[in-house]
Amino acid sequence: MPPLGFEPHDHSACISDAVGRADTACRDAGLQFTPVRRRVLEILLADHRALGAYDILDMLRGEGLGSQPPIAYRALDFLVENGFAHKIEKLNAFVACGHSGRDHTPAFLICRSCDAVAETDAEPKRSAIGRTAKAAGFQIERAVVEVEGLCPECQVTGP
Repeated sequence: MPPLGFEPHDHSACISDAVGRADTACRDAGLQFTPVRRRVLEILLADHRALGAYDILDMLRGEGLGSQPPIAYRALDFLVENGFAHKIEKLNAFVACGHSGRDHTPAFLICRSCDAVAETDAEPKRSAIGRTAKAAGFQIERAVVEVEGLCPECQVTGP
């Protein structure tokens, strides 16, 4: 699966499709896709950048959707738990899942200059890490791969 985030694409369709998939998945699973949860997902989808919970809370506050940290954290927890978003450990921030609805192990390409994030599939069981783990008798249950560098735009414009 190719990385999603750095390449040019129809961004409005990207947002619309992802929110539509989340809405359908929630309806099918009997989950509540509340206006705040929907809006937080839209915020995360806005430009494929990692955002901290307080950045999101500031936007929600400005839109009259809540002003207390638990509002943002609850929405983010819901989105992560249900596969609509991921936490970027290195940045202590969140990004919308670029491949929601698919079973995958994400790998994140993180721009150290602008915090843009592209997501691809790490597939650890078929990678060198997976082969090494298997040879050691280790069973991989969860993998988080975060790679830092410069996105195509920052390589051109400079960090």
